[in-house]
Parts: sequence; structure tokens; C-alpha cells
Amino acid sequence: MTDQRYSQSPITPIEQRPLQDVSGVLGSRLFAWIGDIVILFFLGGAIVLLLGILGIVTFGATWLLIPIATVATGLGYAALTVGGPRQATLGMRMAGLKVETAAGGRPDGLAAAVHALLFYVAASTVGLWAIDILIGFARSDRRMGHDLLTGLVVVRA
Repeated sequence: MTDQRYSQSPITPIEQRPLQDVSGVLGSRLFAWIGDIVILFFLGGAIVLLLGILGIVTFGATWLLIPIATVATGLGYAALTVGGPRQATLGMRMAGLKVETAAGGRPDGLAAAVHALLFYVAASTVGLWAIDILIGFARSDRRMGHDLLTGLVVVRA
């Protein structure tokens, strides 16, 4: 009684994928971050200005949305750019970087937004940011702490 469904080996080998190019990524990430901060400053400023004008019309009701809108701007920016087809924010594109999953695939928008959220939480406290950067220096693949938590890696484009 042999069943043909079980004639193949249950274990399929995983193909070797080429090593990701992570040379000089940590320094480039700093310049990419500075570029993104400038872009987010102007984008966030435009949104705050729009909400400020709408606040006059709504007797101040939309002014309550300004803190939420500033956070949503940064997360939405990361979700749309890193989760998009180019896999990089505008600052990352200027620095020649892109984001991949650890398996080499394209990240989705939710993973990109969580990745940005964890980075901004770490960057808001000096101690967490220092630990995050030290993890990047200690690892050979140059993945920082928030990269490890989300399963993403920043590579050369």
C-alpha cells in the first residue's frame, strides 16, 4: 500500500540567496535620517498650517488633531515610502539605501510604519538610541535594534 503523495521528500532545501550589501550602511543611515527629518519638517509644517486654518473655521476643534497628525505624518510617510515599490524613504534614496525583509523580500506598509515607530521611540530617549546604534555596530549585518524587532534590514540599493 504505497501512496504516491508521500513519494517526495517532505523537506525542501532553501535556496542560497546572495549576501546583502551592508557596507557603510550605518553612516549612510545618518544622512538619510537627516534628509527625512528635513522633509518631514516641511510636510508636517504644511499639515499643521492646514489644521490651524481649519481650526479657525471649526472654532478650534481641529487644533486637537495637531498632535495626532504630526505622529501620523511620520508613520504614514514611512509606510508609503518604505512599504512602496522603491522600498525607501526619500532620504534613503538620496543616500543610496533601501529596506528589505530579512528574507530579501519587500516590506509591507505596516512593517514599515512599526519600524519607523520603534526608531522614533528609541531616538526620543538618548539611552535607547545609544543601545540601538551599538547593536548596529556589534552585528556584522549592521542591523539595529528596531530592525531586529521588525525583521527588516537596510541595504545598499
